[in-house]
Amino acid sequence: MQLGTRWAVGGEPPARVSPAVRAAIRAVEGDLLGRDTTQWRWTLTWLENRPVVELDDGTVIREGHDGAVTVTHDALH
Repeated sequence: MQLGTRWAVGGEPPARVSPAVRAAIRAVEGDLLGRDTTQWRWTLTWLENRPVVELDDGTVIREGHDGAVTVTHDALH
């Protein structure tokens, strides 16, 4: 696993993540409208050269080797 970076909700994701992952991030952020996320951050790591993006609430976005993007939510979401 390789650590990537962190950024605030609503901020620009790193350029290296695919458009599909970017779209998934924006969709999750859209679901959070009206909630106070000012202290929330995304964390990007790389597992087998594929991005794993986790939000502070436990939401995880993964891109598979086939390019499919999955979003899983923690019970708190």
